[in-house]
Amino acid sequence: MIGWKTDFSYHTVPFADFLSGGPPRDGIRPLDRPTFITQDEGDEWLSALEPVISFEMNGEQRAYPLQILIWHEVVNDVVGGVPVTVTFCPLCNSAIVFERTVDGRVLDFGTSGNLRNSDLVMWDRQTESWWQRLTGEALVGRMAGTKLNFLAAPIMSWQDFKTHQPDGLVLSKDTGFRRNYGENPYVGYDRIDNPPFLYSGNLDGCLQSKERVAAITVDGVDFAFPFSILAEEGAVNYQTNGVDVAVFFKFGTNSALGDAQISFAADIGTTAVFNAILKGQRLTFTAAGDWFTDAETGSTWNILGEAIDGPMTGERLTKIVHADHFWFAWAAFKPDTLIYQGAG
Repeated sequence: MIGWKTDFSYHTVPFADFLSGGPPRDGIRPLDRPTFITQDEGDEWLSALEPVISFEMNGEQRAYPLQILIWHEVVNDVVGGVPVTVTFCPLCNSAIVFERTVDGRVLDFGTSGNLRNSDLVMWDRQTESWWQRLTGEALVGRMAGTKLNFLAAPIMSWQDFKTHQPDGLVLSKDTGFRRNYGENPYVGYDRIDNPPFLYSGNLDGCLQSKERVAAITVDGVDFAFPFSILAEEGAVNYQTNGVDVAVFFKFGTNSALGDAQISFAADIGTTAVFNAILKGQRLTFTAAGDWFTDAETGSTWNILGEAIDGPMTGERLTKIVHADHFWFAWAAFKPDTLIYQGAG
C-alpha cells in the first residue's frame, strides 16, 4: 500500500475487513505532547456534566475531556511514569486506555485512516503495524498477534472527577490544533434507531445496535451490562467464573454524541466495575442516589469504589477494566458475550 512501510506479509485477518474511514493516516491528528491545566482553569470551559475519561496511575490523576478526544481520538501520554495511549472512538462510543510499552519498547500510536467493524484501527510509528483498538491486538505488520495491556479508565462527568479527584489535572485545549472543541461533529449519532456508520457486519438483534453496554472480560469470558437495565437497578452484584463483580451506575454524565453542543446533550449516566471482594469479605451493594451502600457493613461508596462513610471509610475496591460501548461494536468482536438480563 502506497506510503506505508508496514510488512504486509504478516496479517491475522483478511485485508478486505478494513474500510477507509475517510481521512488519511493521521488525518485525525493524535496528540503527542499533551499539556494539562488545573481544575479551576478547566472550569472556564468545561460544564459540570461533560464527559471526561478519568485515569489514575501511580498517584497521578488526569481527565481527558471527550470534547477534545472526539477530534483527535488518540493521545500518547506518560502518567505516573508509565507511557500510555488514551483513545476514544466516536463510532463505537468507547474510551480505552492502553499501556504502550511492548517488549521493552515504547510505541507511539496514531490513526491509520482505516476502520474495521466501525472501530478505529490504530498504527504505531515504530513498526507501522496496524492495531485494532477495541481488542488491543495488532492485526497487520511485524507486531501482528501482539496484544496491548488494557488499563482501567472509566468515563465520568467533569463534576464527578473534580469531586473525587480534587488534585487531578485536565487535558488543555491548547493542543496546537484549531478545532471546534465543545462541539460534536457526530450530531444525533447516538440515537438508538440511527444505524452504525461504515459497518457491514452482523447485527445480531440481541440488543438494539446502539444500546450502550458496560462490557468486561473475565478469564476469557465476555459480559455486557446494558445501560437500560443498569439505570433501573443502580448497582448489580454478579458472579462470573468465580469472580464476584459489582457494577455501579449513576446518572449525571452527558453524551458526547447527541447534541451539537456536548454541554447541552442528554444525561446518559456513567458506570464503574469492581471486584466485590475486599479483605476476604464479599460485599453486596445497593444504589442510594449518587452513592452506593454495602449490606455487610453499611458503608457508603462513591462511583470510584472508595468508601467515604461508615466502617470501611478509606478503603478502595479493586477496579475491573471495563469500557462502555455501543452494543454492535462490542458484539462484532465478542459475539459470544453473555448479556446481563437483570436481577429478576
